Amino acid sequence: MAFEGLTERLQNAIAKLRRKGKISENDVKEVMREIRLALLEADVNFKVVKDFVKQVRTRAVGSEVLESLTPAQQIVKIVNEELIKVMGDEAVPLNHSKKIPTIIMMVGLQGAGKTTTASKLAAKLKRENKARPLMIAADVYRPAAIEQLKILGKENDIPVFEMGTDVSPVEIVRQGLAQATANKNDYVFIDTAGRLQIDEKLMAELAQIEELAQPDEILLTVDAMTGQNAVEVAQGFNDQLNITGVVLTKLDGDTRGGAALSIRAVTGKPIKFIGQGEKMDDLDVFYPDRMASRILGMGDMLTLIEKAQRDYDAEKAKKLEEKMRENTFDFNDFLDQMNQIQNMGSLQDIIKMIPGLANNPALKNANIDPKDMERTKAIVYSMTKAERENPDLLNPSRRRRIAAGSGRPIQEVNRMIKQFKQMRDMMSKVSKGNFGGMEQMFGNGMGGRLAKMSMNRMVRKQKKLKQKRMKQLRRKGRR
Repeated sequence: MAFEGLTERLQNAIAKLRRKGKISENDVKEVMREIRLALLEADVNFKVVKDFVKQVRTRAVGSEVLESLTPAQQIVKIVNEELIKVMGDEAVPLNHSKKIPTIIMMVGLQGAGKTTTASKLAAKLKRENKARPLMIAADVYRPAAIEQLKILGKENDIPVFEMGTDVSPVEIVRQGLAQATANKNDYVFIDTAGRLQIDEKLMAELAQIEELAQPDEILLTVDAMTGQNAVEVAQGFNDQLNITGVVLTKLDGDTRGGAALSIRAVTGKPIKFIGQGEKMDDLDVFYPDRMASRILGMGDMLTLIEKAQRDYDAEKAKKLEEKMRENTFDFNDFLDQMNQIQNMGSLQDIIKMIPGLANNPALKNANIDPKDMERTKAIVYSMTKAERENPDLLNPSRRRRIAAGSGRPIQEVNRMIKQFKQMRDMMSKVSKGNFGGMEQMFGNGMGGRLAKMSMNRMVRKQKKLKQKRMKQLRRKGRR
């Protein structure tokens, strides 16, 4: 996952401050050195690192920080604010034309994910804005480019205009735009050719397409895994085309994340979207504040909620709530919930978005096998329809048959059924406002300890609130 190394280094640096009650300018200087090394190792542009560290140090050595009761927290706040500033303060939306269609020209080097990104963005607009996009296949040099765009268009029910590989890209764009106007498409995506490096022929062709199409957006797609080279590519394209924004792809891969922290500062152009997966909905709006929170290991609940809401069905949720209340939640519902979680991404990525868990050492180092959920699903799929609807039917002989059918040990089947029943009982109590026994759902392992800690915090908070209310009532009584 991107930023993993950077996050760990930043957390270790700040942890040194947290262990001290009072901190000095020397302490700040030492932490700034650690932060500088962490950013450089993450492949952040040298000038960006220099300016960032200077700005943080200037703010951190002020008397309001060094003399505060929580200096470490103040410095974390400053680092967070400066990270946000480097990446652009706030999300930048797509440019829109006053008249249809809005024309978006996709540019970038070969292999950066330009064709896939064009399809993801077109599908996103269609899904969220009820848009009617058209994609123009103007990459006539890469043999599979046109076919790839047609396949992605068919999968997402998005029309693709193409004229093969024997017509000039400029003419293809000309006729594609004419079709978009005739069919009243409100968005047009022009998938242009890429090269292994920026060359004169490529840029001249792109300049011709730009002059013809007069695009509202020129989105540069760059591969985050190329590190510093991504920044150089962005600068090169911007110098010759005046790009309007950047899409950063493969941010979920083995990348140090330096490009995300450098592009805006070096080019002045905003990162508008980030790609973090192969699925068509694995394209997110780039929010600098959310990314800063993730870099500092503070989680990202807003993105997690948005991911959950993509497949949210209000009617289905209402029925599920009723089943929880009545304690009739069955294995069919359980399967639905597992599928929804899988659609949101890997469990480790989901955990990193949850404040409190994102920075938890036990969870961070836990080996969460993605196949565990598939094994659980195999057990459920080996049940009969009646058994799924009525888990109480699962006697020892039925469990042995399910174990044989799923290829899992009988102990694993028993454990899964026991945990399911505990979870069903817990959900029934919670839906009725009774939080007692929640920690039993997770057993005696790590999950159990975390649940107990959460419950204890909740109880302490409730006690404090009760004591506060009692004091307020006593004061009123004295009056």
